[in-house]
Amino acid sequence: MANTRKSHSDNLTHRLATSLPDGSAILIGLSGGVDSVVLLHLLHHLAASHGWQLSALHIHHGISPNADHWAEFCAALCAKLSIPLHIEKVNIAPLRALGLEAAARQLRHRAFAAQHCDFVALAHHADDQVETLLLQLLRGAGVRGAAAMPERSAKAHRIVRPLLHSTREEILAYAACNELAWIEDESNADEAYPRNFLRHRLLPVLSEKFPAYRVTLGRGAQHFAEASELLDDLARLDGTGFILDNTLQVGALRGLSITRAKNLLRYFLYQLGCPVPQAAQLDDMLHQLCNAKADAGVCIDFASGGWQVRRYRGAVHVLRTPENFDRCVILPWQGEATIDWPALNSCILFQKSTGQGISLEKLQARPVTLRLRQGGESLRPFANSPCRTLKNLLQEHCVPPWQRDRLPLLYCGEQLICVPGVATSVAYNALAGEPAILLKMD
Repeated sequence: MANTRKSHSDNLTHRLATSLPDGSAILIGLSGGVDSVVLLHLLHHLAASHGWQLSALHIHHGISPNADHWAEFCAALCAKLSIPLHIEKVNIAPLRALGLEAAARQLRHRAFAAQHCDFVALAHHADDQVETLLLQLLRGAGVRGAAAMPERSAKAHRIVRPLLHSTREEILAYAACNELAWIEDESNADEAYPRNFLRHRLLPVLSEKFPAYRVTLGRGAQHFAEASELLDDLARLDGTGFILDNTLQVGALRGLSITRAKNLLRYFLYQLGCPVPQAAQLDDMLHQLCNAKADAGVCIDFASGGWQVRRYRGAVHVLRTPENFDRCVILPWQGEATIDWPALNSCILFQKSTGQGISLEKLQARPVTLRLRQGGESLRPFANSPCRTLKNLLQEHCVPPWQRDRLPLLYCGEQLICVPGVATSVAYNALAGEPAILLKMD
C-alpha cells in the first residue's frame, strides 16, 4: 500500500512539474475540496525549484450554509503555506436561469479573468473529464461541447488543468500519503444533481464492464477536440473578409450550405464570448438573419434572454441584452479618466491629448456633464457649415438604431459639444499645441 501511494505521489508530481513554465505567476482556484487542496500542496512543494509565484482565489458563492466555514478553512490553509489568498464573494441570483452549476461556473470564470497572473490552475481531473463528456452528450451537445475540458484553454483566461490526466483515486492517495485535510461539500452527495448521479450511480456500474473507461472516454474527448479545431479552421476560411469589427456580414451566411453557415455563425458567436445557442435556436437565428425582409428589425434573444443577435445594414451584431436605464440621468465630469456608462454596458474614456480633440480651456467655462439623447439635439461639426441634427448625424455614421438613444452626449453648460465616435462641435476643437481630451467608448 505504501509503495502504491508513493507511486501515485510520484506520478502527480511529475505531471505537474512539466505542465507549467518556470518563473510563472500561478493563481490556484481553491475551493477547499480534496482536489484543489492537493493541487495547492503540489504547487507549493514544487514552487521553489521552478520559480513559481503562487497565489490563490476562493469563490464564496454563498449557496451552502457552510460557505463561511469553507472560506475560513482556505484562509487558514494559505496562511500556513504563506500563499496570498483572495476571497471573492459573488451573487448567483441574477444568473439562476442558467442553472446552478452553469451560473456558478460563469461567475468563477469572470473572477479568474479579473486576476493578474500568467496562469489560472484548476484541479479538474480525469473523473471530472468523463463526467463532463457524458453530461454534454446527454444534453445533445455539438462537437465543441463533447470535447469537454481542455488541458489548456485557448481563451484569454490562461486556464490550465495540470491534473486532467490524473484519477480521483490518485488524488485521494496523495492526500492520504501527505496527511492533508480538506472540506467536503455536502451537495456532492445529492444525486438530484446530474453530475452526482453519474458519479455515484452510473460510473461504478460502467467500471465493472469497462475498467479503463476513464482513458477511453478521455481519448474520445480528445478526438472531439481535434474535430472542433478543424471546424474552427473551416469557419475561419468561410469568414475571411466577412468578419469585421465584431460583426459578420449576412452575405457570408447566404453564400454557404446550411451546415457550413451554421458552423460559421456558431464560431462567430463563440469568438465573441457569448453562449452558443441550442440547435433549434441556431436554426431559427440563421433563418431570420438570412431571410427576413431588408428593412426588418431582426432581433433574436437567446441564452435565457441574456444576449441578443441583431441585423443592421447587412451585418450581424451580437450584444448583451441592454438593461433598463434612467433617461434623465446627468453625470458630471470633473476630470476623471473613465466614467461608467450603464446604458451601453460600457465606460467612457477621457484621454489626454495635445492639439487634437476637445479644448480643455473651453470646457472650463461651464459645468461639463454627460447626458442621454432627448430628441431635437444639433451641433455644428465643421466651420462654415450649418448645424446638423443629431438624428441625421447618427444615421450618416451608421450608428445602429438600438444604440442611438443610449449614446453619451457631452455638454458644456447647456450646449451639446460631443457625441463620441460621431461628431464634435467645431467651436470646441483644440488649437495646435493646446491641451485637449479625446472621448472614446470602451
